[in-house]
Amino acid sequence: MSAAETPGGELLARVFLSRVTEPGDEAVGKWVREHGVREVARRLREGGRPLPGVSDRRWAGLRARAVRAEPERDLAAAHAAGARFVGPGGPEWPAQLDDLGDARPVGLWVRGRPSLRMWALRSVAVVGARACTEYGAHMAAILAAELAERGWVVVSGGAYGIDGAAHRGALGAGGATVAVLACGVDRAYPRGHAELITRIAAQGILVGELPPGEHPTPNRFIVRNRVIAALTRGTVVVEAAHRSGSLITARAAQRLGRHTMGVPGPATSSLSAGVHELLRGEAVLVTDAAEVVELVGDMGELAPERRGPVLPRDLLEPRARRVLAALPGRGAAPVDEIARGAQTTQDDAVARLYELRALGYVERHGDGWKLTRQAVLSARAGRIRS
Repeated sequence: MSAAETPGGELLARVFLSRVTEPGDEAVGKWVREHGVREVARRLREGGRPLPGVSDRRWAGLRARAVRAEPERDLAAAHAAGARFVGPGGPEWPAQLDDLGDARPVGLWVRGRPSLRMWALRSVAVVGARACTEYGAHMAAILAAELAERGWVVVSGGAYGIDGAAHRGALGAGGATVAVLACGVDRAYPRGHAELITRIAAQGILVGELPPGEHPTPNRFIVRNRVIAALTRGTVVVEAAHRSGSLITARAAQRLGRHTMGVPGPATSSLSAGVHELLRGEAVLVTDAAEVVELVGDMGELAPERRGPVLPRDLLEPRARRVLAALPGRGAAPVDEIARGAQTTQDDAVARLYELRALGYVERHGDGWKLTRQAVLSARAGRIRS
């Protein structure tokens, strides 16, 4: 065995801490930074004087957990479930998680064959409401499928609603997806997603900070979101009410300097109110994968220019378009009035009017000119499409 794999090694010390401490505990992160992970594990095993910044009551709770912790057994259970433990600095560790500072995970349990580090390099988080609408689920699935088709990894939390739709969209497109769980990676939670979680484990990656067998709690869901934000290049929120947990992910992404995006919903929908609040701030509005990739991708990955359909009048020469625009919507107008409206001479206006008549846009009406019925309908269609 290498030094990292021996009972006193760093790997087992981190496995031990993943059982004894809670994810995202910045006090623990500070202990590890200042004293080293092996020393922190030793102090927790042996007891004695508490580490700095912890009450006697909390120290007693940590010590009680430490007495029961068996890192070798956790590693064996993970191996039986097809999982492994990945620690900071290792070949599979995503270095972007180091941006979390003292809130960085002490390690990650990973279930799935691909390399987490490689997949995380080109990944986007798609998150949102659990109790989503049909519109939200549709947008999440389409967005994830389009991202997957472009070679991007879709990261979410494995929950009901938007998370599940995003995972299914990526898998349905034959793409890659990562579920960051708030429980052990050997557990299927929520139970209704047992089949989906199993499918992600087979085709993608399951990630969690908690050792095998651990169950989720409300606080574990909240702190899990910082990992989703840090792991990816950007976070897209599809639907979220004002107090949605997905907003925690988006705000964590903003603090970390990641791109934050939102898919707009109906102005009257309470489930989109949180997204709209984000969009009023620093988040960027996106409607499809091309717009997401334009933000998070490499140079040159630009979304196509958005424009309406080309109308016949768009093909007219600019001076002819100005003359056509100068005619009233109803009734006829004399040449001098049309020339003033088009900001040209009367002779030029007459020349353009005869061109337009040949194309079927205008007709003579006494001493004036008026739009044909075809031109009026075309103008109305253009306004409707714009």
